[in-house]
Amino acid sequence: MFHLYLTLAYIIPNFYVFFRIKHLFISKGYRLMFTLFYILTATVYPLTQLYSQREVNKSMQLLSDVSGYILPFFLYLFLFVILFDLFLLFNLLFRIISSETRKSFRFRLYSLSSIFLLSVAVVIAGVINMNTIRVSKYQVEIPRRHSGAKHLRVAFVSDFHIQQNTSLSYVEQFVQKVNALKPDILLYGGDMVEGDKENETSKAIESAIRNIYAKYGSYGVTGNHEFYGGNEQGIFFQNAGINLLCDSVVKIDNSFYLAGRYDEHFGQRKAVNEILGGDSNDLPIILLDHRPTELQEVSLTKADIQFSGHTHNGQMFPINLITRSVYELSWGYKKIRNTHFFVTSGLRLWGPPVRTSGKSEIMLVDINFK
Repeated sequence: MFHLYLTLAYIIPNFYVFFRIKHLFISKGYRLMFTLFYILTATVYPLTQLYSQREVNKSMQLLSDVSGYILPFFLYLFLFVILFDLFLLFNLLFRIISSETRKSFRFRLYSLSSIFLLSVAVVIAGVINMNTIRVSKYQVEIPRRHSGAKHLRVAFVSDFHIQQNTSLSYVEQFVQKVNALKPDILLYGGDMVEGDKENETSKAIESAIRNIYAKYGSYGVTGNHEFYGGNEQGIFFQNAGINLLCDSVVKIDNSFYLAGRYDEHFGQRKAVNEILGGDSNDLPIILLDHRPTELQEVSLTKADIQFSGHTHNGQMFPINLITRSVYELSWGYKKIRNTHFFVTSGLRLWGPPVRTSGKSEIMLVDINFK
């Protein structure tokens, strides 16, 4: 159903773009050629999505990869056409340019070229942004209680969405950046892996991730995509040296508790109070939950910090405006009552390999126990 909604959200605006460009910019002698070209280009994405439900062969892989860039291109083409229509409305009121100029071949050529080039430029910038790993740094203070520790450096990542075609060099770049930060513990917020097939690349990726060093090791939770791909049992996590937390709590070095929840997709997951109940008042509590959907409930518990992902910060403008309205915290940091919440925009993406909203990030949080 999600793919159906996404395809409809793609097709309907394309009707608007097609008819507006045809009416505003295309001379009568070229309209048939434009129609054929537009239909051929615009149908690449929905056709590859339909074909992706079957076994994808190598001959279709290139077309499938190209479709990942076509979707955001048409999104921004749609937005720039709307902006141009708004300009025309503004011009109708204030007569900035004459009707003869607006209908001239040169003006139409320059306007259409600008709209196409701007759409391409935004997509290229989004690709560069997606492939650039950045570090977001934070500092918080939480009660020490009976902990002997004074400081804890946490590196947190989520939404890696590792696939068979994921670049090993990108993973190695991530490993180098994490090791350079020298975290005491590395936390993974779910949606780390897609699919359930092992191959040489995935084994190399697992081996690379095992080269990350953290004093207390690496811990993580599963996300909804692990369930979609059959990795809810955490085989990837085990092979990559990541300790998986499934509605469970672990005491680390007698300094703090670390708890992890199943994703909401797992219908039988425990309530947060059930997980954090018991004798856990003596040490600080850090909680991992893939989706930031129960912030108010968690703020009423003993949890001092919660780390989440899932939102991708919308991934592409203006979708980030939607995620902001859906989630109380779509990205960044927020304190509710005595609980500190962190939501990352993710290390990588699912779907189009373009990020025009947010950044591919590692969250680095220095926690001071007071």
